Order: sequence, then structure tokens, then C-alpha cells
Amino acid sequence: MNVFIDKVAQIGDALNNIVFLGGPVVVLLVLMSIGAATIVIAKMIQFRRVRLSDRRTARSALGIYRTGNAAAAMAMARRSPNPASRVLARAIQLQARHGVPEPVLREEILQFGGDMLESLRSHMRPLEVIASLAPLLGLFGTVLGMIEAFRDLEQAGSQVNPALLSGGIWQALLTTAIGLAVAMPTIVALNWLERAVDRAAHEMDSVVTRIFTVDVTRAPNQSLADEDDEHDHHTPFI
Repeated sequence: MNVFIDKVAQIGDALNNIVFLGGPVVVLLVLMSIGAATIVIAKMIQFRRVRLSDRRTARSALGIYRTGNAAAAMAMARRSPNPASRVLARAIQLQARHGVPEPVLREEILQFGGDMLESLRSHMRPLEVIASLAPLLGLFGTVLGMIEAFRDLEQAGSQVNPALLSGGIWQALLTTAIGLAVAMPTIVALNWLERAVDRAAHEMDSVVTRIFTVDVTRAPNQSLADEDDEHDHHTPFI
């Protein structure tokens, strides 16, 4: 237990030294890293809650719908919080409204799906800002540090100490290193989150298209994969 406490104390001292050497820029970068980590964790919890990676439920429900059992398909789709499943349930429900033009139904479904996608994309813009701003902020801190180092060198006059210049330079470069350390994992996390949302949007678009292009004359047990080459003019989820 004492060893663990000592390790924590050593880590705390190291962080304090880094903040002291880097100045306000490092403090700001640390706050940005905490904000980015908080957003990423919150988005991962959100994606897990809505089962964003669950693509099987919507496809299974769509297969049941194509057999003509709309009630069972809707019941299966409604049991899942996955966006594609929810869009499918909504589409089946609207399809039961006779006399409503297809463009009106599509617009309603696209609006319904668009609201869910907007929720999934929420708070991603701050991650973009952090990923873009962190390296620039680190470079800014380095420039300020270099200015300070050369100012100290000038004040030293003829009593120039190489250690003074080298020490000031490595302290200045510290902010650039921290800026890159904040930006790189943020970029990776942002791209992963965006890819997950894009896949969900594609799945939702595919489900809506197949609902409106259903062909009841085809064999019920025919694989849904055979319809991947079907083309239909529609407005995709974006």
C-alpha cells in the first residue's frame, strides 16, 4: 500500500513539475485533454447504450417483414434501441398508413432518423477543435518559451552559460510535445466515433430503402445480401 502511495506521489510531483515548467499553456493543454477524454468516454457510453454495433436485430426484423409478418418484425425492431432498428420500426408503422404518398413517408422517416443521428454526432465538434488546436497551442507555448530563453541569454551578456540556453529550449519544446500528445489520441478517437456514426447512418439508409423496395414475389428465405446491388433514388441519411 505504501509503495502505491509513493508511486502516486511521484506521479503527482512529475505532473506538477511539468505544469511548472510549461506554464499556463501546459495547464490549458491538460484541461483540454481532460475535456477530450470526458467527451470520448461519454460517447462510448452513449453508443453502448443504444447498441450502435448491433446490426443483426434490424436485419433479422427486416427478413421477417419481407415474409409478410409486419407485426412480428415491428415487435422485434422495437425491442432494440439501435437506431437502425428504431428506424425500421418507424418505417413499418408508417407503411401501414394507406393513402399516404411515399415521398411524405420517406420525409417523415428521414426526419426521424436525422434526429437520432444528430444526437449521436453531438459533442464531436469540440473534439475536432481540441485535435486542431492542441498542436498549435503547443507550438505557441514553444515560441513563448524560446523568446524567454533568448531573453535570459541576452541578459546574461558576456557571461553566457550554454546550460542556460539548452535548459530553456527543452522547457520550451515541452509544450509542443504535450500538444502533440493531446492531439494524436483525440484524432484517433474522433475518427473512430465518426466512422461508427457513418456506419449507423448507412445501415439506417439501407433499411429504409429495402422497406420501400420490398418485392413480395421473391422467395421469403432469399438472402438479403442479394439486394445490395439494388439502386433506388432516395435521400440518404447524412
